Amino acid sequence: MKLQSLNKGYAIRTLSPKPNGSAKLKIPKTIRSCATKQDLRGQSVAIIGLGKSGRAAARLALARGASVLAFDQNPNYGLLEQDPIFERLGNDNGGLRTILGQFDGELLDNADRVVVSPGVPLQNYGLSSLLHSGKQVMSELDFAAEILPKSIKILAVTGTNGKSTVATFAGQMLSHFGIETFVGGNLGSPLSEAAFQCLQPHSLKPKFKVAVVEVSSYQMEIPNKCFCPSVAVVLNLTPDHLERHRTMRDYAVTKCRLFLHMTDAKLGLLCFGNQYLNEAIMESMNELNLAWIGATPGVKIDMEAKIASFEVPALGVNSQLQLGAMNTIGIHNYHNAAVAALSVVGLNVGLDIEDIGPSIEKLRAPPHRMQIVCKDIHGVTWVDDSKATNVEATYAGLMGLKRQKSLILLGGLAKVLDGQESNGFEQLIEPLKYHRCVITFGSSGTLIQKTLSENGLSIPCIRAVNLKGAVSWARRMAEHGDTIVLSPGCASFDEFRNFEHRGMFFQELAFSSC
Repeated sequence: MKLQSLNKGYAIRTLSPKPNGSAKLKIPKTIRSCATKQDLRGQSVAIIGLGKSGRAAARLALARGASVLAFDQNPNYGLLEQDPIFERLGNDNGGLRTILGQFDGELLDNADRVVVSPGVPLQNYGLSSLLHSGKQVMSELDFAAEILPKSIKILAVTGTNGKSTVATFAGQMLSHFGIETFVGGNLGSPLSEAAFQCLQPHSLKPKFKVAVVEVSSYQMEIPNKCFCPSVAVVLNLTPDHLERHRTMRDYAVTKCRLFLHMTDAKLGLLCFGNQYLNEAIMESMNELNLAWIGATPGVKIDMEAKIASFEVPALGVNSQLQLGAMNTIGIHNYHNAAVAALSVVGLNVGLDIEDIGPSIEKLRAPPHRMQIVCKDIHGVTWVDDSKATNVEATYAGLMGLKRQKSLILLGGLAKVLDGQESNGFEQLIEPLKYHRCVITFGSSGTLIQKTLSENGLSIPCIRAVNLKGAVSWARRMAEHGDTIVLSPGCASFDEFRNFEHRGMFFQELAFSSC
């Protein structure tokens, strides 16, 4: 596998950044298809998993003319055929049936295709065997991409941390210039919602010009055939979701599937210097313009000067962007904004870096990402960073708070690390030294407290049973002008449904003090 300079015509065998042009990855080309309305009439589609993505895929399948069998192991879910949203579509096609709990595996064998929600591992339902047998098994993301009009440009963002914020910033930049944009995927509305809207009778032309899609690794466990971004971004890769992906190598390979069908002038952005991603991208066998986050060609960010420098000869880009006008908390958001800006320019929708400048001050991070909740009657600011579900995300948030004396709430269910004895929290010793205290909580609270203490934490560390207890301790210890920050560094499932539930619970406690 070779990377070729776009400007010099010579080949190199490493992923070193080149000053003269973006790298190209040589790979066989794949043509992306686009289905037509009612293209599945007479076919049966099995939908596995009836969370948000599964329900959206079921509605899309019905709109495409298929009969639908919808499955979920949770017996407490409601039947789709009793939901008014599905009632007309199911009647039109004469086929909608929901099966909850256990079921006969032959039902999947008899389906023409099987669509899998991202929350369902391939080990469930015999899906891995079905996939290897040649059955048409596809992700919800790919099922939606199959029907999207070809004219819609896709900006896809993945990575362990920051993908929701980069996707949100990119959507806000595009909207600032009046470009009709769908923002969703793993964030907010599933891509099947966008595809469904494009099928409606009043849609004489595509409702969106651009789809900004946050993509999780779970959405790429099944290699996609139709999902082909115009711009794809892998922001970073740190230990996470290893209970499902097993190893960092497998995790990286899954992330790099984002580039699988990208060809010609499409832009890939990859974080520089990650060994696992470097190896994975060499194996992904495709041809695209590759630029770097943190090197040239690509984007480099001077955090102190608050300036992003862009140099991508393949796009004709050589300019700078001032980031000092941003109103979001955390210097890591300078990085997020810079990557979003280059991604938007890479879409070739008539915007350049200079155009994007005026939109910087209007950028707003999504909920639960260093979100200022309120300032209470005691002069204490409350910040919700519940989306920090791993140590690296918490580290990034803390690095932006050096000048703000804070009480940091860490805890929940610590993530599995690949082949490491440490839980990773020792990485936080340095940024924590600037703050008033740490309060740990949840099922991993004792472990986190022990790790920090054994590695030389220089500020007080208190153990609470749960998040409510941690907030009670924080209230008692906070002084006027301090900040109470929920940045757990852990998953939420020991106490909450998800990070959003945890963040909303924290906000309710915060508002009771405001």
